Amino acid sequence: MSRYPVAVIHGRFQPLHWGHLEYLLAGAERAELLVVGITNPDPTLVALEETDPQRGRPESNPFTYYERYLMVEGALRDAGVAPERVRIVPFPHSFPERLAHYAPRNAVYLLTVYDEWGDTKVDRFQRLGLTTEVMWRRTDKPISGSRVRAAIAAGQDWTDLVPPAVARVIKEAHHG
Repeated sequence: MSRYPVAVIHGRFQPLHWGHLEYLLAGAERAELLVVGITNPDPTLVALEETDPQRGRPESNPFTYYERYLMVEGALRDAGVAPERVRIVPFPHSFPERLAHYAPRNAVYLLTVYDEWGDTKVDRFQRLGLTTEVMWRRTDKPISGSRVRAAIAAGQDWTDLVPPAVARVIKEAHHG
């Protein structure tokens, strides 16, 4: 498979779980350079998203941008993706007009779609004139950040839901 020179992938990663890693690795397979955008990088840069109103709530965003940066960096490193092939940036998705200040416009924007929120993102990127590729459409999402957060909050074992590098970050940040 030929690779795109640059591709952008994004997510909240609250926290990064095995489903996110599948998505990141699929993006890495498609690109020479993978730019990973971390959405909701700053609590003041979040707007209500009608198709996913939970995503902007403080309880849905317990991990800082820096903690999530460490999660992405560690999970990709442990998965064997060379660090020189990855750039991690803030990605204020709630303010699409600002995205050009954070990620390259000439990249291919890779997405996955599970629900109406996924379709909203595809539409938003296409309206911005960005080249997009939907890597897959699925209705079943076996793991979610909310499931991991709920397990942490309930004092249940959650470590099997996330890559080891992510578990280390969460434990070091005293979230789990």
